[in-house]
Amino acid sequence: MNDTHGYLKSHPELFWEGRNIRYETLGGYHHIAGLVDGIREEGPTLLFDCGDTIHGTYHAVKSEGAALIPILNEMRFDAMTAHWEFAYGPRRFMEISEKLNHPVLAINCYHEGTERLAFRPYEIVERGDLQVGVVGIASNIVDKVMPPRFSEGLEFTLGRDELPYWIEVLRDEERVDLVVVISHLGFPQECQLAADVDGIDVLLSAHTHNRLERPFIVNDTIIIQSGCHGSFIGRLDLEVDGGVQKFKHELVRVRGPSNEDVEEMVMRAVEVDRDYLEATVGSTRTHLNRYTILESTMDNLLLRAIMDADDSELAFSNGWRYGAPVPPGDIRVEDLWNIIPVNPPVSRVELLGREILEMMEENIELTFSRDPYRQMGGYLKRCMGLEIYFKIENPPGSRVQKIFVNGKPLEPDRTYSAVYVTSQGVPSRYGDNHEEMDIRAVDALREYVEKNSPVDAELDGRITPV
Repeated sequence: MNDTHGYLKSHPELFWEGRNIRYETLGGYHHIAGLVDGIREEGPTLLFDCGDTIHGTYHAVKSEGAALIPILNEMRFDAMTAHWEFAYGPRRFMEISEKLNHPVLAINCYHEGTERLAFRPYEIVERGDLQVGVVGIASNIVDKVMPPRFSEGLEFTLGRDELPYWIEVLRDEERVDLVVVISHLGFPQECQLAADVDGIDVLLSAHTHNRLERPFIVNDTIIIQSGCHGSFIGRLDLEVDGGVQKFKHELVRVRGPSNEDVEEMVMRAVEVDRDYLEATVGSTRTHLNRYTILESTMDNLLLRAIMDADDSELAFSNGWRYGAPVPPGDIRVEDLWNIIPVNPPVSRVELLGREILEMMEENIELTFSRDPYRQMGGYLKRCMGLEIYFKIENPPGSRVQKIFVNGKPLEPDRTYSAVYVTSQGVPSRYGDNHEEMDIRAVDALREYVEKNSPVDAELDGRITPV
């Protein structure tokens, strides 16, 4: 499983049917555990977690990941790797990792300025008569585009250069029957990694929230990824005899049987602040989600809310992928926290027109680089007040064809006022007079929804590939 983002409970999940949207209630660790219980009864089973696990919801963030620990331990994972786990700071994540019953693996996370790994590189797991070597690769963007506190004292590599060595150790010294890589690089990066590195039998992918109905085969490596928010698990059945002889894959929707012990743990965890989180603050006419790359309805609501908190011409936020969909109807306090669980302060900045152009060109490259290894982040930076026409296929720095601010051509030497959230919305190297306001994102959302319900946040088509 991958990218559960702290979603303890079942929740609405969105499905496209042509141009229409429908929802199913999926997810919840008690249902994941129930499904895994059934699979374990069939025969020897391995269970892996590819990261983005202990951050992303109110309960996860408020407890700095602690709310997940007993549940994860009850699940009996065999290993995990990490990304947003570092949001609480490396020291806190290391404290949590010591309380888990399964190892955190990462061949590409080093103590800064050294060649000393911060986590174990691999684990040997015995199942039946098989020895399985498991290698972990953490997200490599933690010290590159995430806030500096995420990587304090650590540095991250891609893992490509290290991986052949560890595969050789597993094959030649440990004499394993199967090599499994659990990774949080992202599907494009992992496909390239499998092409570049021989000897991987199975690569469990994460970060990009792909719902892979069928495995992707690269250089004889079986690659799967299983959506997000705990709505799906990927089941991969293998027949191994001197290597993988046969395999069968299913992207399983998480519903149905429940593990009673895990359900009780989940209920205890979410009982805290239940009255606060379930309070209705307003309603939406729009399907709110982050499942579109160039612009999203969920972020349109966020941007309108932070613009409403200040008299600015533009608004920016990061292109996050996480955040369970909110169907048309009531909006609860918990939905607001799911939109932006880090709850940062809303900030102001003054940006020159040329800086806006440079910032967007940089972000387009980080999102759509021809080299998968240079893709670092989520979806395209979310913006309001800009209209951009760009060519995805052009070289870096030359993709934007036309850019407008509120309908007027961008003036390179003019200063524009903007609001934003997090350093990923507007990095500190851009603009002048960065200033945190006295309102935080969740409060801005709540005030906007209460004042404007039912809210509309439809896609405006402000970012157009041409």
